[in-house]
Amino acid sequence: MRPPVVGVLALQGDVREHLAALAAAGAHARPVRRPVELDAVDGLVIPGGESTTISKLVDIFELREPIDKRIAAGMPVYGSCAGMIMLAGEVLDGRPDQRGFAGIEMTVRRNAFGRQVDSFEAPVEVTGVEGGPFHGVFIRAPWVERVGDGVEVLGRVAGGPAADRIVAVRQGNLLATSFHPELTGDRRLHAYFVELVRATA
Repeated sequence: MRPPVVGVLALQGDVREHLAALAAAGAHARPVRRPVELDAVDGLVIPGGESTTISKLVDIFELREPIDKRIAAGMPVYGSCAGMIMLAGEVLDGRPDQRGFAGIEMTVRRNAFGRQVDSFEAPVEVTGVEGGPFHGVFIRAPWVERVGDGVEVLGRVAGGPAADRIVAVRQGNLLATSFHPELTGDRRLHAYFVELVRATA
């Protein structure tokens, strides 16, 4: 059985880190910048970065409609940080011209934990992933304020002033985290997503 082909939306953000993490988790990892490259993947990662910039570049590179169609058809997608914002049905504190893919029925608050100087690290237990808590790296991160009935909450911040805030969710084949597992060397969440892609493909 061939390894699943997983693309990383390579317009802005932590592209290289996600490609390396996916390859270490057993996927064929490829950058995606054009619709023809999207057609060749079984799943997609939307990396951390700047959500308003990613939103604009998705339109410039004519990827919005193709990604919308693939999500509607059941393609697995994982969004980290800005990627979580891009997958949210509703975004608080976003720009008026900012548009995402609205795949997950949730309300996300952009930059909820504060500015760059307020970035922090905290343990996060993720349901369905064994091996203890993740070392969560939060950089100008969002959090989830509300989830719909079809959304499974996978993880919350364990302590500190943001204790119990929702930072990891799944709805069907769509997965999102506020934190950046690609920056830690812990490949478990990427392996979880690769298995989701494999099962779907």
